[in-house]
Amino acid sequence: MDIRKYFINNIKYLNQLESKNNKMNNINFSMIDLFSGTGAFSKAFEKMNIQCCFANDFCKNSQKIFDMNHNIKLTYGDLNDIKNKDIPSHNILCGGFPCQPFSIAGKQQGFEDERSNVFWKIINIIKYHKPEIIILENVKNLKSHDKGNTFKVIYEKLSELGYYIKSDILNTSKITEVPQNRERIYIVCFKDKDKYDKFNFNFEEKENKQIKKFLITEKIPDKYYYTDRFKVYDSIKEGVTKSIDENVLYQYRRYYVRENKNNVCPTLTANMGGGGHNVPLLMDDKGIRRLTPRECFNLQGFSEDYKLPDICDSALYKLAGNAVSVPVVELIAEKISNISMN
Repeated sequence: MDIRKYFINNIKYLNQLESKNNKMNNINFSMIDLFSGTGAFSKAFEKMNIQCCFANDFCKNSQKIFDMNHNIKLTYGDLNDIKNKDIPSHNILCGGFPCQPFSIAGKQQGFEDERSNVFWKIINIIKYHKPEIIILENVKNLKSHDKGNTFKVIYEKLSELGYYIKSDILNTSKITEVPQNRERIYIVCFKDKDKYDKFNFNFEEKENKQIKKFLITEKIPDKYYYTDRFKVYDSIKEGVTKSIDENVLYQYRRYYVRENKNNVCPTLTANMGGGGHNVPLLMDDKGIRRLTPRECFNLQGFSEDYKLPDICDSALYKLAGNAVSVPVVELIAEKISNISMN
């Protein structure tokens, strides 16, 4: 018998067994998904066998899409109106809290914006339930907003509650195979100092798949194509010159077309729901068109079996743009799972 081969095979078996046991142990773990939208946090943690026990959003379309794709029903309503005792006990609190108050695209009013008041509700939930781990996501501008004072307040309030905090700006196109330039800040907090020390944001850089891999293969309806019935058609026709076969997408910016020269999809935003011209463009064999809602969800890392409700395209675009990048959260969830179960 080859002794070296014997030991290698046994080590592989033990590693597989440990991984399996960790996932089984995760059954005792639960998480809540605040401002859940499409439920990206829940989907990512499902892979780690960590179940969502509560989800909330103040958008009817979020309720529709969440309920179609999850084992629990979303609690619809203003989070401020929900009593802390009515939220189940949980180990992990997740929330992609509203980013508009801090976004470069908005008025950047920060804590003066009524939408940011929910941060104080998050703090109250944390005080009441004392989850072991907190994961918050927001636009990268959160870190620099109000000369860093906004982030300082968030950091101080979480620290006062006994949490050790790490944060970083992660780009979907850098650490996953999904070709979307999406930079977001992730704030991960631990009650346990040892787990905090073991966690890091050191994720391996990945080579992106071709954009075409995320496009649907069935016939695209005519409504997504630009023709001379659109006022902007001449500008778009002049600006969009390269085929999607060259791995290129475009954006229409008010009065001109911009080629995305880094061969990834530009950041998908909620503004896509405010008008078709905000949706990235491409040229295929038939003509020039915008991405479909399904393709936008694909470029957010949602699986092919993720269902889309029968609602208008503008609502679907908004849901996709507001979503958290699934494969990025999966990387964080996997690392947290490994730390928590060891």
